[in-house]
Amino acid sequence: MKIYTKTGDKGLTSLIGGTRVPKSSLRIECYGTVDELNSYIGLVRDQEVNQNRRDLLKEIQDRLFTMGASLASDPEKSKMKIPDLHEEDVLLLEREMDRMNEGLPELRVFILPGGHPSVSYAHVARCVCRRAERLVIALREDSFVADLVVMYLNRLSDYLFVLSRQMAHELNAEEVTWKPRLA
Repeated sequence: MKIYTKTGDKGLTSLIGGTRVPKSSLRIECYGTVDELNSYIGLVRDQEVNQNRRDLLKEIQDRLFTMGASLASDPEKSKMKIPDLHEEDVLLLEREMDRMNEGLPELRVFILPGGHPSVSYAHVARCVCRRAERLVIALREDSFVADLVVMYLNRLSDYLFVLSRQMAHELNAEEVTWKPRLA
């Protein structure tokens, strides 16, 4: 099987269901950004500090692939059975955040991304997640997007923030606080 099809050479691609759309369409931007996020989650997963979280991070990657399939489908024409997110997927992220927060110092100020390369990767993933969320919300204004897609992205960005703090804690990396210049 060849990977290249040459069908996109004119700037169009097919959604699941066969609809041809420009590669610049918002729907393509959405699932492309989710794919980018999935790659960053893989990078976060590969960090040694996340040895005990690899299964959870792989599950998150699987949910992002599920989300990508949903976003890559023409909601009006696709007859294919597409995997779907479940409320339990969102609840799992909430439980993990609660568990990690129990051992972290209370946060009363903003922190700057960084402190350790592994922590920085988690912050980059969080930012890409927020971008994916914004794009999906924009897509939802004109086309069907399941509510759980937005909810999951929202919770995932929160999870990635808490994960970055947990990683910093485990790596004994400094959390650099933002000190606003007021004068």
